[in-house]
Amino acid sequence: MVNRRIFALAAGLAVVTVPTVPAYAAKCGNNAAGFAHWVAVAKREAVGAGFSKRTIAATLGNVRYATRTISLDRNQRSFRYSLKTFMAKRGANTIVSKGRRLKKKNARLFARIEKQFGVSPGVLIAIWGMETAFGRFQGNQDSISSLATLAYDCRRSAFFQKELYAAMTIIQRGEMSRKQMRGAGHGEIGQTQFLPSNYVKYAVDYDGNGRRDLIRSATDALASTANFLRAHGWKRGRGYQPGQGNFRAIQGWNAAGVYQKAIAIIAANIDK
Repeated sequence: MVNRRIFALAAGLAVVTVPTVPAYAAKCGNNAAGFAHWVAVAKREAVGAGFSKRTIAATLGNVRYATRTISLDRNQRSFRYSLKTFMAKRGANTIVSKGRRLKKKNARLFARIEKQFGVSPGVLIAIWGMETAFGRFQGNQDSISSLATLAYDCRRSAFFQKELYAAMTIIQRGEMSRKQMRGAGHGEIGQTQFLPSNYVKYAVDYDGNGRRDLIRSATDALASTANFLRAHGWKRGRGYQPGQGNFRAIQGWNAAGVYQKAIAIIAANIDK
């Protein structure tokens, strides 16, 4: 949510390779005890993967074991709620109400996105509202520490090793500084909460300022989300409710069934 850097700019498509993620020599762990040793080995592996000393110093040279991230990872209870409870707790009615106003206010932007990517406004707005309350709450965790902690943690080491390298690639290319790279507990970044590998692959500069900025530019974030959905099977004009063709793209965005259904319902109410 890997290794290839593919990003579309307004002027065209650029393809850039990302360092291949190795299998780390250090053992994973389920507490902080072995983290310092893991980081030391990870630094050596990062050199071999092509990261500069400057990038490594800016990232793995100043990293901590993120206890809050581990706590969040162990307690993802909301996805076990019933659909009704999940939607109530996530403020579905508020998202619909504000989403309709934003759709009207930004009609030209959403029309442009739909024309280029084929994605209807409601789905983009539903994701935007669900993920960060339309950019208001993007998270304030140090993404590198969160990702390094999860890469060290035994539950999903390989997955988050890839995400850590993607985040380091973003920093090495100068698209974002370590200080700027702050987000949710699992390393998600920006107004619609992209994991770093998806940022690398699908983020677009849609406001034309020469940089892909999913944190400060709602325009970039929304177009990038549409780009992701199109890459995951979204087809212009098809329905997006469960059982319909475009629901598969929503499933690509988030693996939780209750989340997928909530997005489809909220989007349909916004698109009315």
